Amino acid sequence: MKEKNYDLTKISKYISLILRHKPDVIGIQLDTNGWANVEELLAGIGRKYPIDFEILGEIVRSDNKQRYSFNEDKTKIRANQGHSIQVDVELSVTEPPEILYHGTAERFSASIEAKGLLPQNRLYVHLSPDMETAEKVGRRHGKPIIYLVNAGQMRQEGYTFLLSANGVWLTKIVPAQYLKRLGE
Repeated sequence: MKEKNYDLTKISKYISLILRHKPDVIGIQLDTNGWANVEELLAGIGRKYPIDFEILGEIVRSDNKQRYSFNEDKTKIRANQGHSIQVDVELSVTEPPEILYHGTAERFSASIEAKGLLPQNRLYVHLSPDMETAEKVGRRHGKPIIYLVNAGQMRQEGYTFLLSANGVWLTKIVPAQYLKRLGE
């Protein structure tokens, strides 16, 4: 194994940008299910970062959020969720638990309490299965606040939920009446 003298986090963030938002940055295309050809991805990223299949495999294996998946023969790769471009990552509608959580920064609370949770520049609103995960997500954006999401009631009233490969719950929107800010 060769000496690794580069920042895997930086490379992973670049891969995330490409596979979720801007494949054209390196001149590749994703198929309708979000898959990219691994060789094309490596060639494109290689213009900016020294990367080979071994490094890519390490990034996929070690990513604590499990952002990426290979297909069975590892010739294709995709982001599991978080896209701003239209792709179908082949998730099926799944019955959510009664309660899910959403972590965000306090500065967004007035908008959330007025409009609910909106996907912003993504295809879906991302929800966490537990408070600890939601708090970690919120902390990335500033002083964290946690919203309890009444997912069971939403589901009963016709909203659909998807469960991504890495355990993130996805839905198109969460209207304000299904939210309760914790700590109030």
